[in-house]
Amino acid sequence: MFDKKVVLYIAMSLDGYIAKSDDDISWLSMVEEPNEDYGYQAFVDSVDTVLMGRKTYEKVLTFGIEFPHKNRKCYIISNSKYENNEDVEFYGGDLADLIHTIKQNSNTNKSIFVDGGANLAHSLISLNLIDEFVISIIPTFLGEGKKLFNTGIPEQQLELLKSESFSSGLVQLTYKRK
Repeated sequence: MFDKKVVLYIAMSLDGYIAKSDDDISWLSMVEEPNEDYGYQAFVDSVDTVLMGRKTYEKVLTFGIEFPHKNRKCYIISNSKYENNEDVEFYGGDLADLIHTIKQNSNTNKSIFVDGGANLAHSLISLNLIDEFVISIIPTFLGEGKKLFNTGIPEQQLELLKSESFSSGLVQLTYKRK
């Protein structure tokens, strides 16, 4: 059996927000630099499955680009009824069951990418299902918006695997669950 990791790879403001109150994420572009992707492409190449919240999925659809996870199995976690399409499968069941099924049926060690949003991250953290956290901290305060880490998650100890700072001011922290 393969040992797939569940990895939350996400960016947040220094004060812990992943989006403004109106779901605006344009502030993320303040750290865009030519020839610098902060390890994103290498990370995405290490992934064969994506979990994404419905609101994040709907936001991605507004970008006017080809769906970024076209060549990966992508589950949209939603309690709303939607129809699956060639890019995604909607899932409204038990997250622990889904993760278990993905891991059991896998024929690779490639990771499972948790690609937003806050509600999905909260649910997975609460169930102790995230193995690694890759959090890019953007050097800005938003003051309000959608927090990455909501109150009510259980206490968990993490081990720092890596920290990296970039000339843009972005700091990327990688932790694993102890």
